[in-house]
Amino acid sequence: MSMLKRRTLLAGAALPLIAIGTRPARSAEFSLKLANNVPVTHPMSIRQQEAAGRIKAATNGSVDIQLFPNNQLGSDTDMLSQLRSGAIDFFTLSGLILSTLVPAASISGVGFAFKDYDTVWAAMDGRLGAYIRTETGKRGLIAMDKIWDNGFRQITSSSHPIRAPADLKGFKIRVPVSPLWTSMFQALGASPISINFAEVYSALQTHIAEGQENPLSLIEIAKLYEVQKYVSMTSHMWDGFWMLANKRGFSTLPPDAQEVVARELNASALQERADIAALNGSVTADLKAKGLEFSEVDKPAFRDALRAAGFYAEWKKKYGDDAWAILESQTGSLS
Repeated sequence: MSMLKRRTLLAGAALPLIAIGTRPARSAEFSLKLANNVPVTHPMSIRQQEAAGRIKAATNGSVDIQLFPNNQLGSDTDMLSQLRSGAIDFFTLSGLILSTLVPAASISGVGFAFKDYDTVWAAMDGRLGAYIRTETGKRGLIAMDKIWDNGFRQITSSSHPIRAPADLKGFKIRVPVSPLWTSMFQALGASPISINFAEVYSALQTHIAEGQENPLSLIEIAKLYEVQKYVSMTSHMWDGFWMLANKRGFSTLPPDAQEVVARELNASALQERADIAALNGSVTADLKAKGLEFSEVDKPAFRDALRAAGFYAEWKKKYGDDAWAILESQTGSLS
């Protein structure tokens, strides 16, 4: 299916998109779909809507991007398939879920790899991010230069607090559809269940899963505090969203339009990073006020447990020595 639905003008002849910013506004020549899996109130949705507005203005209305947030167009795996076929034009997706198509994309989510945001951005705006974008390009997709922030992930539970690896033994935890997540929690003795995010609330409500793990901002926005009791500050993974485009379809945009789209989407990604940082400053107090009980954890014990279980050695082998060396050049030795 063609990515771009071009509206014919003047007896069926489509006008070329040239000299952006110099012509009067006109009907959209390129009508595009941008999908994500977060609520409309999430900073990512807000900033993507703003980017769409700037793109439309900068192209004199020629490029019109419509936002479909909150899994409106299907589950993560459904929308990834739609992106590949061209039914969706842009899609923001966690690298850990993208790894079902691009195995290297999950390397940024290796458990307990990043100690803080300075380390994250040095890696993702540097060599590690460039490596993942190159691998993504080999699968017919384009990953924009700036990854969006989803945050460090924390474990929540309805049954008991998680403070040490032993507390995860047999724990039924929802994880995204990604081999890395499943592998990590199995190595820690838990019983991970792969469920798309659109179904997380109901899975927790019906006790299909005892707990889940997500950034605090998403726990609040998705109202998971209504069906969970405890938060354990594990910061076990950092997670980000790649802005993905269908390479074949994106290339049919005129070069000046491609430049505008990439520039504005990357600019909004940086703004969203700042939004998440600000939100992280207040969300803990908000969640405590809503009844969640917070616990600090023994992070070195979790890392030691993963090392003892062979988790790092296993994934070093899967990613390959070169990719692992790029990761450890930013994080320090893991294995």
